[in-house]
Amino acid sequence: MTTPHRGQKQDDMPIYEYACQDCGQRFETLVRSDTVPACPQCQSTSLEKQLSVFAAGKAAPEAAPAAPSPCAGCGRAGGPGSCAFG
Repeated sequence: MTTPHRGQKQDDMPIYEYACQDCGQRFETLVRSDTVPACPQCQSTSLEKQLSVFAAGKAAPEAAPAAPSPCAGCGRAGGPGSCAFG
C-alpha cells in the first residue's frame, strides 16, 4: 500500500479520464488501485488513459497593489515636493 500525499487521505480514490478504444466513449471514473475500469457504454476494458485538464484555484491570494510613494504619488498640480510629504 502506498503512503498518501500531503493533504490526501488513505482511502481517497483518484479520478482518471479514459477513452474507450472499442467504441470511442470518453469518460472519467474513480479508480481504486485494485480495480480495472470498464467503459460505461460497452463495458470494454480496452481503455486509454487521457491527460486530465483540471480546474485549480489560485495558490495564494493576489498581492495588494503597492502603495503610492509619498512624493509624486498624489498627482498634485504643484508637482513633486509641493505637498506636506515633500
